[in-house]
Amino acid sequence: MKTLHTEIGIGAPASDVWEVISDLDGWAEWNPVMKVVGGLAPGNTIHVTIGAPGGKAISFEPEIVDVDEGTEFRWRVRKFLGLFDSEHGFRVVPEDTGRCRFEQFEVFRGLLGDAMYSRQAKALDTGFQAMNRMLKRESEKRARERP
Repeated sequence: MKTLHTEIGIGAPASDVWEVISDLDGWAEWNPVMKVVGGLAPGNTIHVTIGAPGGKAISFEPEIVDVDEGTEFRWRVRKFLGLFDSEHGFRVVPEDTGRCRFEQFEVFRGLLGDAMYSRQAKALDTGFQAMNRMLKRESEKRARERP
């Protein structure tokens, strides 16, 4: 099992960050790298397309496996009879008044999961960090615009 973990401090209340990150269909407004279509409820299958600028887009259909309203959600992809199994999570952690920490992580399991991690960890980390910065910018912007 291999884990990739990123985090970023955000100068916005956790509730504002949750509002942005949990609106999957709204990701297209602030996230040019990852698009998601579908509802955030356990058992739902959603459609995810990831495409870095200038790169080839990939699509997959994970299942939402857990939602802790206001705090965390995770999706999971299983393929090839369990040889590839990955779980991607998003977590909002309140820290101080008007501040929080956002964590994005992925756990890779199975023989192909370890191989995928070994080949893609650097690129995935770069993508996660970029998405984290975009989420920070969007969440802080919305927090400033609130009456």
